[in-house]
Amino acid sequence: MKLSDFDYPLPKEKIALFPSQNRTDAKLLCVDKKTGVCAHRIFRDLPSFLKPTDVLVLNNTKVLSARLFGKKVTGGRIEALLLKEIGENIWQTLLKPGGRVREGQRIDFGSDGVELAAEVITKPVPDSGQRFIKFIGTEVKEKITKLGHIPLPPYIDREDLEIDRSMYQTVFAKTEGAVASPTAGLHFDEALLTEIEAKGVQIVPITLHVSYGTFQPIAVEKIEEHRMFEEEYEILPDAALKINQAKREGRRVIVCGTTCVRALESSAAGKGEVIAQKSKTSIFIHSPYDFKVMDGLITNFHMPKSTLLVMVAAFLGYDKMMAAYHEALSSDYRFASYGDAMLIS
Repeated sequence: MKLSDFDYPLPKEKIALFPSQNRTDAKLLCVDKKTGVCAHRIFRDLPSFLKPTDVLVLNNTKVLSARLFGKKVTGGRIEALLLKEIGENIWQTLLKPGGRVREGQRIDFGSDGVELAAEVITKPVPDSGQRFIKFIGTEVKEKITKLGHIPLPPYIDREDLEIDRSMYQTVFAKTEGAVASPTAGLHFDEALLTEIEAKGVQIVPITLHVSYGTFQPIAVEKIEEHRMFEEEYEILPDAALKINQAKREGRRVIVCGTTCVRALESSAAGKGEVIAQKSKTSIFIHSPYDFKVMDGLITNFHMPKSTLLVMVAAFLGYDKMMAAYHEALSSDYRFASYGDAMLIS
């Protein structure tokens, strides 16, 4: 398929700039995978669409305060997005404007009495713009936490606020390492999770550290030629055991978020079972694709021409997906990370 097939008119006012006051107040568009028929609900109604025999898979990654603002010795301003720590105080980053920062230059990120500086130790990585920087001094992670900003997606066109430190994080976030939130999980609160468990649903956490690849635009017209950045994931033995037992018994595996889908499909073995492992994935799921693990999907409404939209089309079917998106737009759903949700089952 072509990239232009995944374009659709999205008015700017449909993109949610702020979270709902209560997480479970989000709208929920329930789509029948076989027929494409849509039903309008509220996210707190989700338990009524789950069966006591279901497994619900959640991504427990935790978002870093990964955006830092600093300046060069010459006074020029620099923005750094920390992607991953690859050694002691050495980070893989995206610098903006990266082309103007030379190897060996020092960047001062200090503010409000907190001292933090780093040295650029590499030239730009070809075809990615990534740079590597080494922070100077001690207590670096503590200082990053104090000085760092929540890395809101580029389509949320505002500065991050204090509310984002909690609301751009899922209530089940545990393992720090993401630079973007697994946003389908933002709609759960503790009470809803308790209600789901009380119904008999097994809640199974796995981890995929969402990275820059989530925002990476598709830059080729033939979508099959797009290449994703690698992301780290981990499926613990207990999680694999519960998922595999459900698959053997013919029970549904409902997956929350496209990030969980990538982790599960990357670890899938025979008969739809998954392997417990810690690994990396650059899987890009597009039609045609045979989903080996997932029976249902909870997801948000994604931006035009995005890899996430392409994945949803592969699961639901292109025509049914576009019809569902038209239904959501005409029914005043909110789109993107802080927007409303869709359940495909």
